[in-house]
Amino acid sequence: MPGLREALLPLGLVAFLVFGGVAAYWLTRPTTLTLAVAPQGGTEPALLRAYAAELARRKLGIRLKVVGFDGVRESAEALKAGQADLAVVQPDVALPGNGLTLAVLRALAAFVVAPGASGIKAVPDLAGKRLGMLAGRTADRTLLRNLVAHYGLDLLADAPAGDIGPKAVALVPVEEADVTAAIRDGRIDALALVTTPTFPAARRAVGAVADAAEGGEVALFGVSDAAAVLARWPRLQPVTVPAGLYGGHPRLPAEDVATVGSSYRLMGRAGLSRSVAAEVTQHLFEMRSTLAETVPAAEDVVHPDYEDTADATSARLPIHPGAIDYYEREQETFIERYESWIYLVAILGGGLGSTAAWLRQRLGRIRRERIEVATARLLELRTEARRETDRVRLEAMAGEVDDLAGSIARHALNRPTEPRTLGAATVAIEAARSTVRRALATAAPPARSGTTDVIQS
Repeated sequence: MPGLREALLPLGLVAFLVFGGVAAYWLTRPTTLTLAVAPQGGTEPALLRAYAAELARRKLGIRLKVVGFDGVRESAEALKAGQADLAVVQPDVALPGNGLTLAVLRALAAFVVAPGASGIKAVPDLAGKRLGMLAGRTADRTLLRNLVAHYGLDLLADAPAGDIGPKAVALVPVEEADVTAAIRDGRIDALALVTTPTFPAARRAVGAVADAAEGGEVALFGVSDAAAVLARWPRLQPVTVPAGLYGGHPRLPAEDVATVGSSYRLMGRAGLSRSVAAEVTQHLFEMRSTLAETVPAAEDVVHPDYEDTADATSARLPIHPGAIDYYEREQETFIERYESWIYLVAILGGGLGSTAAWLRQRLGRIRRERIEVATARLLELRTEARRETDRVRLEAMAGEVDDLAGSIARHALNRPTEPRTLGAATVAIEAARSTVRRALATAAPPARSGTTDVIQS
């Protein structure tokens, strides 16, 4: 038993240290998430790559493995197929069923800028006109087609040379540097923009139209029936172009312009834990100023609009519960995050403690029983010694008493022993020895064998 205890003690210590080390590593290791970014060459991939690099530089608990895709349709498919944990998504192009919004990376507004003298003040006024558009993507053309269709107009991608027709709008691709000349030459009557209103490119485009207009007077308008358009195309979102954004004298626009648009969103899969989603969202907003030093588009990162938690989780473009936790300042604490594990460890620890206590009690009982058996035998020897008269048998009893005393002494030295049990054994040893000693004093010596020689004469 002493050797077993000495062997188990270091093994138990090693097991405890190994378990503690594994638990510490598991709890402190960074969580690596796969992030699908698109479109290729866009501002969103550049922003999120900078974000991933900053996370690694600060050695935070989140790491991002960035995977590039050509377009937002492909990045959305990667999230839908489970190939990514996070993705850049443009909802009006492709919306994965398992995608929930963490943040709006950039809001796009659809609006039109026309020379004041053109008489174009609203979308219906574009009938029979030529609408210029900067090198737009397919999604932008689709958005414009839907918007003019709401007013009963057809968007013609291939502009005819002659009359366009009273129910059509001709879409004419134009480069940014040619906008002013195109308006002056009559190649376009107005310019459509699907962009972030605060981008420098948007300010340059509006300025180019103003340069071509008489007296620099321009009209800037969006979609007047924004609520109706959103009801038909719920994956769009309302956007407002602030008054005076493109100039304060004269004020352009003269007042806030309500319109609709799309957005680039950072979405996470629905199964992503709330705590991890909250951390990703928190770090993105906390690092926004730092990221803006290298990627100015970071300034356009905003939270999705919602009124309350029910509105956020039941919207057509719902927000991830983890992101809501960050926005509502209700992020999980360490205890809440690992509550199940803590309970499990507590239950297992309690079970192990109970088992150890039972084993200790059982071993103690076994040791006590051994001493009790030896004590009982000593009392039996005392009783037998009172009746015994054979000296040889008494000497054997004395030897057995010594052996039992030695066995009890070894157990008392190597194992904790109850004082009551040890005291009873001590009394039994003394009583047995005393009885055997008295019996030996009165016992007859053993008979001696000899040879008698008979001499016959």
